[in-house]
Amino acid sequence: MASVTAFLEGRLQLRVNRQKSAVAPVEERSFLGHLIWSTGSLRVAPESLVRVKDRLRAITRRNRGIALERMIGEVNAFTTGWVTYFRHARAQRALRELDQWLRRKLRCVRLKQCKRTKTIADFLRGCGVPEWRAWILALSGKGWWRMAGSPQAAEAMTVAWFDRQGLVGLAGHHVALNGTGNRRGT
Repeated sequence: MASVTAFLEGRLQLRVNRQKSAVAPVEERSFLGHLIWSTGSLRVAPESLVRVKDRLRAITRRNRGIALERMIGEVNAFTTGWVTYFRHARAQRALRELDQWLRRKLRCVRLKQCKRTKTIADFLRGCGVPEWRAWILALSGKGWWRMAGSPQAAEAMTVAWFDRQGLVGLAGHHVALNGTGNRRGT
């Protein structure tokens, strides 16, 4: 590090930020949110995944008091730009996991918007869940996050249901950016 710094500052007259700079193997350092593997392929850095989840948590807070459609619009605006930025990275598995987590967050928001036991049961029944199973979840007394992970919530608010609500899937958008026949996004 000392010899590289001396060369950059002395010979090239460049300023080196010692807090951000390091000498390490390429797999151990992230650059602009990407990891570069020894094979030359790009991945999304773990820190970037943590930051995107934090941002999505802020957008999908249950106490924001906005309609689900508006919340999905804000999520789409953010995630399509984020996925476009990482379009050259191999990130399909991470994006599929992020999609599942995001759908559970939105299920949580939708269930909390129902507020009361009867409206939760009515909503689930309206989405095709049998009455007795809808009432089991509505009367469960579980927390919102745990209710959102239940089979009844997944049966009521499927991936197709979220598609009808207008949610853009991260993994699907990533594949669309890379072309359908290109294995670069896998």
